[in-house]
Amino acid sequence: MTVGVVVMRMGLMGYMKALSLQNNLAEMIKAKKFPFSGGALLLMEHLPVYTVGLRRKDYGPEYEEKLKKLGAEFVYTNRGGLVTFHGPGQLIAYPVLNLKMFKASMRWYVESLEEVVIKLCSEYSLDCVRSPHTGVWVGNNKLCAIGVHGSKFVTTHGLALNCSTDMSWFQHIVPCGIEGKGVTSLSKELKCTVSPDDVIPRFLKCFKNHFNCELREDEGKNHLQLII
Repeated sequence: MTVGVVVMRMGLMGYMKALSLQNNLAEMIKAKKFPFSGGALLLMEHLPVYTVGLRRKDYGPEYEEKLKKLGAEFVYTNRGGLVTFHGPGQLIAYPVLNLKMFKASMRWYVESLEEVVIKLCSEYSLDCVRSPHTGVWVGNNKLCAIGVHGSKFVTTHGLALNCSTDMSWFQHIVPCGIEGKGVTSLSKELKCTVSPDDVIPRFLKCFKNHFNCELREDEGKNHLQLII
């Protein structure tokens, strides 16, 4: 039986509103009150925000104030990973999935997200690789950051793929806490402007193929009011 996942295209959305949406959706899935067995795939771009994962001891009040003065939000989260940036020009994908309908393994899930992005990039004839640091890389430059959270095998958070992102935001941090590495974008690597909207159709195809699920785009907005 094919697992159903509803796609919700949210456009430009603030980080905290997106987090609340994910958490509400995750609770519905755990309570078996969501009509799609596999869960939902939220697609969006964020207003400028720096986020920090569970390993936050190196990011105190002074660090937070420095970044907020740049005009971005600053949020501590419960995802894995260290500090990163989200903003316009990034494709943000939050799969809020019931992994029991796929494979009940967080490690498999993270590797699957990486594989989806690697397959996507191959369609642009761009060679990307995994790394012990997680995410998807072009050489020593991170193209896609991945940070997830799981509760009873229901996932929140997800991935951020740099498409046409203003990369200067990353100059104020050590992205994901990895010294000596850089960041890049599809637009930079392909030497032409590639927006998140350009990427979404290929992303959905690669996601559908890898997770072997049925994506229901037409019903996303119909179920949104149930979740907010």
